[in-house]
Formats: sequence, structure tokens, C-alpha cells
Amino acid sequence: MGEPERPRAADHGIRPLSEEPASGPSPARRVAQAVDALRHGWALALEGGPVLLPIETGVATAATAHQLLISAARAATLKLANQREAAVPHAPVLIHGGEPFTLRSALPVADPALDLANPLKGPFKAEPIAWQAQAEAALELARIAGILPAFMVDPAEAGEPVAVGAGDLAHWQDHAALRIVTRAHLPVRASETAEIVAFRSADDLREHVALVIGQQQGDVPPLVRLHSECLTGDILGSLKCDCGPQLDAALHAMAHEAAGGGWGVLLYLRQEGRGIGLINKLRAYRLQDQGFDTVDANQRLGLPDEARDFPVAARMLELLGVRSIRLMTNNPKKVGAIENAGVSVAERVPHQLPDNPHNARYLATKRDRSGHLLS
Repeated sequence: MGEPERPRAADHGIRPLSEEPASGPSPARRVAQAVDALRHGWALALEGGPVLLPIETGVATAATAHQLLISAARAATLKLANQREAAVPHAPVLIHGGEPFTLRSALPVADPALDLANPLKGPFKAEPIAWQAQAEAALELARIAGILPAFMVDPAEAGEPVAVGAGDLAHWQDHAALRIVTRAHLPVRASETAEIVAFRSADDLREHVALVIGQQQGDVPPLVRLHSECLTGDILGSLKCDCGPQLDAALHAMAHEAAGGGWGVLLYLRQEGRGIGLINKLRAYRLQDQGFDTVDANQRLGLPDEARDFPVAARMLELLGVRSIRLMTNNPKKVGAIENAGVSVAERVPHQLPDNPHNARYLATKRDRSGHLLS
């Protein structure tokens, strides 16, 4: 006799992805197009605001502009941010240069990793922003695209821009659009009976997966680990973090749980670098090589030190039919975030592993500055 079917949502969570309305792109689709444009180096036209050209990826090599939009943290490094602005490192700041900026001259202004090679900059002055919501949206779009949060403002010769509105972001972040697209048996080292479940939404290219270990039981809270993608740690075996060992240990803990009649769910979230993207994470590593810790490195780039999307994890659990969990984490803020997203955390299960000479400072920073419960 075969194994009984695992309880699932009534429609198995599998539904067709939404189609674009005949009236034109939806707000969420416009965000997706804007993110794609930034990765390609194309300009954006912010409704109610200026045209913005991404400095890092911009392909309009003849473009020039008198103003740049950068982060408060970057402006503080350039001695241009006031105390209030500097308190929010990823807030937008508008700066004006004495000479028109080109993409080539703007890049050292945008990228703090180039400071040692390009120490002399300016003179610049900060100016008030009359389009604050659009400026904040632009920096958030840059983070989603995984590029430096820095733009040329209303540049000449920018090329045809892609239109997007600041309010469109709320629609793109609507997690109800996430769907299960397929599921299959996937034997892994920790468990030969594991099942993998893939999730996707129409307007977000990131495809998240869940690995279910053991027999799903609707009345038993599973052991759950929210694991954000880490190419360097998970795949390359980086010693700078503890991601790879944590992933492996979590899967084996779930297999042990399953052997005792319980079950576990590993949510693998495509949120590299705690939500700032692979390239920006590597930029942060370069700043760490210069002596900055992981929090300061992110902030110096003008990016949040924590930008993960925990509601997407809650939506994945909802689609799996999970309402209550035992969460493997050392981070109390993660417990609060997932509970705020509608998931009941029956227990926080510590998940600390030994450090090594390369990640000891990183773990100490997580403990001392990010509030992780580490000994």
C-alpha cells in the first residue's frame, strides 16, 4: 500500500499566472519592466518626477547631467548629508556638481568601493528634493534590480525611458500573486523522500522553492528554516559566513525530526545578500576587506543591512497549508517578522554552529549589532 496523500490547499496552490490586462501593463508589470530596464542600463521616467539614468549600468554613454540622486549614506561619506538624512542610510539625497556629470565621472561618486582609487571628488552641494516619493521609489527599484542606488537626474541624451510610478511598488509587492507552479520528489543527502515545491509570480523573476521532509501533518507544527540564497556560502563553500553549514544542518535536523514522526520545511528564498543582490553583496565584501563590518558595509553602499521579504515566506507556508511552525533561527526579529506576516511561531529553535577564523567577526556583528542570540 502506498503512502497516503499529504494534506494540501484545496487547489494545491496551483493556479494560472495572471495575464496582462488589455488596457496596458498593470502596476506590478510596470515595476517588473522598470527593474529589467535598470539591469539593462535604460532610463526610467518616474511619474511626477524626473527621468533617471542608472549610473552603474547606464548604456547612454553620451548622457550628461548636473544632478545625481544618491543615498544618504553615500552623501554622508562625501560630507553632504545632514544629521537627519544620515540617520536613514538608504534615504535619497540630491547633489549638484560644478561641472556636468558623465557616466564615467559619476561612477566614483556612486560607488564607495572605488574611494581608495578615486579619493578626490567634488565640489558638490546637496539640494532639496521636490519629488521625495519618486526618489525613494527609485532607490528601492535599484535595490530590487541589484545595482548601486545612484542615478543621473534628467540627463541629456538618456535615450527613451521606461515609465513607472512610485505607487506601483505596492502592487509588485502583493504576495497574493505568488503561486505553486510544480512539485516533485527530490532525494537529497539528508532525506531520500524529500519533496521540492516551486513558487513563482507573474511579475517577479525570482523563483522560490520549499523542500518538505517527512510526512506532512496538518495538526503538527513543522520544523521550519527560512534560508535566503547565498551563492558564495551554499555553493562555493565560503568561510566568510555560516550559510552553507546552516543549510546543511537544518536539512539534517528536519530529517531527524521526520525519523521521530514529525516533519520539516526548508524555504529557500531567492534573496541573495539579505535582499541586496549578489553583486552588491560582493561590493560589501570588498568594503569588509577595507575594514568595515557587514552592517557598515551595506550602509556605506546606501543599502539596508536587512532587506529580506519575509511576507513571501508566509505566503509560501500558506500555499503549503501551514499555519503554525517551529522556527529555526537565532534572530528574534525574524520571529517577529514572520508572525507579523500571519504565521504563528509555536517555538523558536536555536540554530547556532561553531565559527571559524574567517566568519568570527561576521557572527559577532550579527550578535552585537543585529540582535542575534549567539553565545
